[in-house]
This record gives sequence, C-alpha cells and structure tokens, in this order.
Amino acid sequence: MAEVSYDTASRVFPSSPPVRAVDRLDLDVADGEFLVLVGPSGSGKSTALRMLAGLEDIDEGAVRIGGRDVSGVAPKDRDIAMVFQSYALYPHMSVAENMGFALKLKGVPRAEVRARVVEAARLLELEGYLDRKPKSLSGGQRQRVAMGRAIVREPSVFLMDEPLSNLDAKLRVETRAHIATLQRRLGTTTIYVTHDQVEAMTMGHRVAVLRDGLLQQCDTPRGLYGHPANAFVAGFIGSPGMNLKTVPLGPHGAEVDGLTVPVRREVHAPGLDRVTVGMRPESLRLTGAGEPGADLTVELVEELGADAYVYGTVTVDGAPERFVVRVDGRTPPAPGHRVRIALRDTDEVHVFDPVTGARLN
Repeated sequence: MAEVSYDTASRVFPSSPPVRAVDRLDLDVADGEFLVLVGPSGSGKSTALRMLAGLEDIDEGAVRIGGRDVSGVAPKDRDIAMVFQSYALYPHMSVAENMGFALKLKGVPRAEVRARVVEAARLLELEGYLDRKPKSLSGGQRQRVAMGRAIVREPSVFLMDEPLSNLDAKLRVETRAHIATLQRRLGTTTIYVTHDQVEAMTMGHRVAVLRDGLLQQCDTPRGLYGHPANAFVAGFIGSPGMNLKTVPLGPHGAEVDGLTVPVRREVHAPGLDRVTVGMRPESLRLTGAGEPGADLTVELVEELGADAYVYGTVTVDGAPERFVVRVDGRTPPAPGHRVRIALRDTDEVHVFDPVTGARLN
C-alpha cells in the first residue's frame, strides 16, 4: 500500500519571527490517488512536497508513506520518485540512458533496465526517440523523458513539482492530459504541485488548497467549485474568479445596487449587518431594462466563441465595483454600454463572513 499522510506536519524556517512555511498540515492521500496541491506563491505547497520527499526537514509532526513514518528517513530510502520543474537531463546521454541511469546506479541487470525503459517509452510515446540526445527534443518530449526516468524506478509515490511550468500554453494542455491518463493507467499514488488552479481542477481526483502554510480546503474539483469553505477558496478556484463583494445585509437579503441577493434566515446573526456575497460569472445573466437587477457599465468583452466574458463596474455603496458576467458569445454587449444584470439561480449564491471569510450558507 502507498497511502500518504501528513500528521500535523510543520516546517518552520528560523527567522525573527519564525516563518511557518507549512503549518500543522493534516492531510491523507489514498493509495492510487492523484492529489493536487495548489495555492499562490508562498502558500507552502512546494515545501509540503519537499517535506514528503525528504528535501525539507519536518520540525513538528510527521509524514508517513504506506503507514511508515519517514520523517527521519533519507530521500533515497523513501521509495518515491520526483519530477521537477526543470528537466535535469544529462545532455551527453541518450534518452534511453537518461531514463535508465538511476536503475544502472542501483545495479539493476542491463536486460531489466532495457525492458523497463522500453515499457516506459511505450507508455510515453517515446519509442522512436530512445537513441536521441535531449538537445534534439522539444520541451514536451524532454518533460516526458523526465517522467520516464521516474516511471522506470516503479516507486510507491510520484511527486511532481510544477512539471509543466516551462511549457507553452498549448503544450501544457496536451501534457497535463497525458499525465492524468498515464496516472490512471499506472495507478501510482501521485502528489502534484501547481500554482495554476485550472491545471489543478482538470487533473486531480482531489485538490488541496493552501494559503500561508495553512490548508484551507481539500475536496474534489466539483466540491471546491460548488461549495468553497471560505472566501479565499471561492476567489482562488475558478477562471475567471468568483465575484466577491462585501455589501449591506437588509431584511430581504444582501443589497448589491438594485440587485437583492437572497440570504437564508440563519445567516442573519445578531450584529451582522454586512456579508460577503459570491456569485460566479455564469450565475449572472443579462436582463431587460426596468427589471430587478443591477446596472453594469461594460469596460471589456472577452469573446471566446460560444461564450463571452463581460467585465464591467456596478455602483455598490457609492463606489464602483468590478463584476464579470458570462454571456452568449454570439450577442455580447459592446464596451461603453450599460446593461442590466440579474441572478440566474439564487441557489448558486455563496455567503461568507466579511471578517473571517468563513462560509455562512
């Protein structure tokens, strides 16, 4: 079994005051699961991965692989393989030699090394490149060689630290699909770090969101998108991001210009006169003049074919607030126009505490 667990694991960098890069992380990863760690720069996601790899000390708590505490175990004895942002290939070696080098160092018989390399090359569609040098390969092919080097070792856990960040946008899409398909085929427990939330949502069985070293939420992509635990997760997950506005709370709900957002009765706690409401771009729609809604001044329209995203401002408490609305790509409004927006579905409104950011509905 290759389940992974962080048991209140912390990494504290000495400074004044000390920096808790990873703060009491509790996280369990099932055998065969593809878990993605995501968050902004400085959130602790790469540090958490390096703690599991043995490249960072664990100052508090423990990390376990297959039920075994590996907190004090050398990286080479943890039965893991890591794929980094940089390919780190030996330029003087062929693709086959790069992929089999770690096995050669371990004294694995030459015939077995060759068999494992050929099988990995087949999985990665690199059969025709085994005799080439890295300099003759594209960026995507080099990254697949780096993955092949990890695969041939047949580890219990794959660790991937932003492996696609050096690729162009089109190649990133192709390669992340390849990685996800490959992981399903191999069934190897995989922990993958990225700052790209779109990448996280399209690859992971579950996604763990970190911020300032603290785990904010771990759930399926659909769970994170549809039921974020707090305002940070709500704003971080989704592209474009959720419209988050702190507005007055009236007797009938939250008031956004002329748009009243229904808020359940249990949210109306004593002394709570303002809430942060969240509405995703697809939860808003254009409506006719004179109907209930808010007036939006269009500033920018992103036309994406079937859909378009309209960026504009709505006056809230006397100040302009930015909103994004997804509309039909065939008939988008033009910049400079004023349009009226309303809710598509009141069940898709998210309500958060304006101070703590905690979910209220």
